[in-house]
Amino acid sequence: MSKRAFNLPNMLTYARILAVPAIVLCFYLEGRIRPTEWWRWVSFWLFVAASVTDYFDGYIARIWKQTSNIGRMLDPIADKLLVSAVLLLLAYDRTIDKWTLWAAIIILCREILVSGLREYLAGLKVSVPVTKLAKWKTTLQLIAIGFLLAGPAGDQMFPYVTEIGSGLLWVSALVTLYTGYDYFRAGMKHFED
Repeated sequence: MSKRAFNLPNMLTYARILAVPAIVLCFYLEGRIRPTEWWRWVSFWLFVAASVTDYFDGYIARIWKQTSNIGRMLDPIADKLLVSAVLLLLAYDRTIDKWTLWAAIIILCREILVSGLREYLAGLKVSVPVTKLAKWKTTLQLIAIGFLLAGPAGDQMFPYVTEIGSGLLWVSALVTLYTGYDYFRAGMKHFED
């Protein structure tokens, strides 16, 4: 492996990927070891730290000119792993359910479909650049999931934390739908019969 694989931006991306099993472990411990709220807050702060690395890995790679192929590949994968794993955990513990679950399904479906589209287009040697709106979509998802991750523990400190998270999740789902449409519209001209 080249030196670029271990530069600071890539190390931040690796840390984001490693945060996923740590957050899952906190969820597992939440119901089994007391105090329950403590593990919820640990998972929240791990998620916040992982989310912050999403901004800094790209920023540092650009300003220090440390972009790499492995970074370009792993960055969106790390985002999708983090968002998907936590949405599944939130559905499992019923922080999101009923209508809010549909927002999570929209987000997960779009992420899988766009990943498939990108893979297909990569085979054709076509690159679809990430739009500013797609970056805002990820930011909205991370903020909404942060509120939901605080969830019941946050509701004890501030009223309506879970409700705010649910509302933001729907806003991010709508933006997610639109950016998915944008990607498919850009990719349609490259589809072969």
